[in-house]
Amino acid sequence: MDLPKQPAGLYRPDFEHDACGVAFVVDMHGRRSHDIVEMGLQALCNLEHRGASGAEANTGDGAGILLQVPDRLYRESVGFDLPEPGRYATGIVFLPQDRSEREAVTEKVETAATSQCMNVVGWREMPVNRDQLGASAVAAMPYMAQLFVTCAEAQTGDMHLERKAFVLRK
Repeated sequence: MDLPKQPAGLYRPDFEHDACGVAFVVDMHGRRSHDIVEMGLQALCNLEHRGASGAEANTGDGAGILLQVPDRLYRESVGFDLPEPGRYATGIVFLPQDRSEREAVTEKVETAATSQCMNVVGWREMPVNRDQLGASAVAAMPYMAQLFVTCAEAQTGDMHLERKAFVLRK
């Protein structure tokens, strides 16, 4: 079936690149389990076309999974104290490989966090295994760091921290 080249009904050709493959694996009661992670990874493997591999079979678009904050893992992995679970937000930040450029961008991210009344708790260098990456993926790969922030106004379980983190991400 050929799709129209112009907008028709709800179809918008400018969104044609969005979400060609999506899978959801959840526990309806919000219970954390490694089985859920394994099923999510299997679902990702089943969506092979989402990998957008090109000339190199081991270079893709970075498809992945989303899961709850693994607080215990972070506490074991970071070199700084974290607030209690639910009182901090975290996210991966793609930064320039060049150290001086990276420091400038990191400073801008921290300034943006401060402008949202957030406090930067710390940064974690992401562990990276390049062994399975294609040459073009390695050439374009950013430096990846994990940012941890908190907000004094946020209470455990409320949406204030999520809203602030959402604005910071944007």
